[in-house]
Amino acid sequence: MSSAAQPHSGPFNAGNFRVEIQGIPATSFSEVGGLEVSIEVVDYRAGDAAVNSPRKLPGLSKVSDVTLKRGVIGDLSLWNWIHAAMTGNVTRVAVAIILLDSADNPVLTWKLTNAWPCKWSGPTLCAGTSEVAIEELVLCCESIDLVAS
Repeated sequence: MSSAAQPHSGPFNAGNFRVEIQGIPATSFSEVGGLEVSIEVVDYRAGDAAVNSPRKLPGLSKVSDVTLKRGVIGDLSLWNWIHAAMTGNVTRVAVAIILLDSADNPVLTWKLTNAWPCKWSGPTLCAGTSEVAIEELVLCCESIDLVAS
């Protein structure tokens, strides 16, 4: 039998991940959503085509906005980043979303290129509740690449 490590054959736990934002101190996020890419479909039919149905051709590729959620903490670095963007100083950075295995080893990394904050939502505050106050940061980016670790 070979002593080489066997690749993990089952699905990974979605709750074991970390997010690294270039230039922002390390922080924990409770949720990441919107890791999505798509390709527009262009219908094309030549004028002299004998068939009435069009060919399906690839058009522009699109990257969805990525949403990060975390409990509100005393660190204002995310707020300062979007506040700077609101005043015309958009800083585009690299973002890595790293899926970890059960031993906290990186397995897959989604790399966001030229990401910048395009929306921030503060927590819903409600007297009489003991839920964690959650803030949400939405990032737009130019591309998402997936790399196996």
